Amino acid sequence: MGVKWNAGPRDGDQHPKGALAGRAQRALDNFKETYPAFIALALALAVSGRTGGLGATGALLWFVARIVYHPLYLFGVPYVRSLVWVASMFGLLLMLIRLL
Repeated sequence: MGVKWNAGPRDGDQHPKGALAGRAQRALDNFKETYPAFIALALALAVSGRTGGLGATGALLWFVARIVYHPLYLFGVPYVRSLVWVASMFGLLLMLIRLL
């Protein structure tokens, strides 16, 4: 958003400048939607003593998929990005299955 925006009080409804900055913001927003679910599931698995197995596999899948997702989003890669997002959701599902 520029140096002036960063140095100022950040009032108003500013949008990122450029396509790459906009994609980065949307990728971050998407991450913030799934991260609380991951943390809740990871903590629930740890507290219940059900770590390992499907839970660990799901956590690893979610983590790797989220790392892969961001560059794909930044570079505007269609379809593959969506498949990687689905893989991350599948990781959360595996964690939930292990918890139940």
